[in-house]
Amino acid sequence: MTTDILVIGSGISGLTYAIKIAEQHPDLQLILIAKDELRETNTRYAQGGIAVVSDFKQDSFEKHIQDTLIAGDGLCDSEVVKFVIEEGQERLRELQDWGTLFDTQQKELHLTKEGGHSEKRIVHYKDQTGLQIQEALIKKIQSFSNVRCLENHVLVDLITDHHTKTNHQKCYGAYVISKEKEEILTIGSKATILSTGGAGQLYNHTTNPYGATGDGLGAAYRARVKIEGLPYVQFHPTALVPKVNGSTFLISEAVRGEGAVLRNKKGTAFMASYDSRKDLAPRDVVARAIAQEMTATDAAFVHLDCQCIEKEKFQQHFPTIYDTCHHLEINVPKEPIPIAPAAHYFCGGIAVNAQSRSQLDGLYAIGECSYTGLHGANRLASNSLLESLVFAHRAALDSSTFVTTEALEDDFYEALPEWEGNPEVSVEKMKQMTVLKNRLRKVMTQYAGIFKADDDLNKAEQKLSAIYLETLELYQKLKLTPQFCELRNMVSVAYILIKQSQHIKTNQGTFYNADNA
Repeated sequence: MTTDILVIGSGISGLTYAIKIAEQHPDLQLILIAKDELRETNTRYAQGGIAVVSDFKQDSFEKHIQDTLIAGDGLCDSEVVKFVIEEGQERLRELQDWGTLFDTQQKELHLTKEGGHSEKRIVHYKDQTGLQIQEALIKKIQSFSNVRCLENHVLVDLITDHHTKTNHQKCYGAYVISKEKEEILTIGSKATILSTGGAGQLYNHTTNPYGATGDGLGAAYRARVKIEGLPYVQFHPTALVPKVNGSTFLISEAVRGEGAVLRNKKGTAFMASYDSRKDLAPRDVVARAIAQEMTATDAAFVHLDCQCIEKEKFQQHFPTIYDTCHHLEINVPKEPIPIAPAAHYFCGGIAVNAQSRSQLDGLYAIGECSYTGLHGANRLASNSLLESLVFAHRAALDSSTFVTTEALEDDFYEALPEWEGNPEVSVEKMKQMTVLKNRLRKVMTQYAGIFKADDDLNKAEQKLSAIYLETLELYQKLKLTPQFCELRNMVSVAYILIKQSQHIKTNQGTFYNADNA
């Protein structure tokens, strides 16, 4: 199978990119790979919104830039921060033109405030912003005849010189595997766009869906593409402690933006003792504070006190949170919500330039799987969707030129080698993969979570090495399956995270090693 452009990932990054290419270049053919159904992405679970300067009477680009730099704790690329924030308004208007709805008040966008922001600038649709965006983009992408969507396909590996025995130092497409038939497809493409999201499933408690296993990161690592800043993992401070249908449910930061207060086991509001910004300090500060309070009071969670928010207002602004809590017999806003931090967002990823190009020709990365320099050591709340929109636009401009000027001839892509693997299937061995995944999550949660130490990281490396060897043995003997691909990627990403963590000697943002203090 060949195409002009292969987009792997169907969240806000991949869909925005694909829409732009399909709309502006109807002569180009695109294949869009979705790991699950088109709707099942990290994007759909984004509750908060998009941080965009809209009210210039109270707000300004300079304020948003400064807030981003402060949250990033010295590791942001200031030039990237500047152009992302300044281009935000235009990208937001495009979303609206494509049918995305946002809450309004007196015909103006309703803005809310989240941690680390000095002004109200979060554009949202109730507490379902991601879902609203996802639905609008899916409807739009389905209107193009030059886009072919392959749902329920998992990335196996990128096709590079290693496979083609050439020396162009390019990416020529990817191998993907069907979940239904477990058949591996060879897809040749002149440009390959990774928009595969993060890897929250490395941890026991994560707000990410089951598909967030670092597939793009793992494939890029095996293709020897540069990956930066992976240890800067953001833990969202407020995840609901009782799981909902087996998954961790997020309590939006916007709830604190409306006045909710964190209280420990004793009922004490504790954030003032950690930061002058109290409950609206950046996420890394709040997550560590909660973890420390839980340890100090020997508690499994702290409480989010929402009593200051009127019931009608809570229902109107946070209908999903309201319904979920009441289903669990938590009578919000009268009763407090039990919460604890959970792995949420990877600030690091595949290193790209200002046009989303990786160091491998023909390979682009956008969204959470990329490292643009915007977030630095800690992402400012609601800057992630903004980053996706801006870099999807820039990638579309650059890659459309690349495809027509720098790519190889069509017959080269048509002659790419098929995947060579083992045909053997063993049910017992397949069961072992689940065991290995659970062992990996336990290692990462225990030794490479919010708080780290040198000895813990060394233990994590040793235990992960054993998991790697067991995984390698299975890989050499058995037929590749989608579940196997996920395990392989999780092992790769965990390894990079641990090795990079061992070399960081300064605590900044989301990274905290007790031996650096």
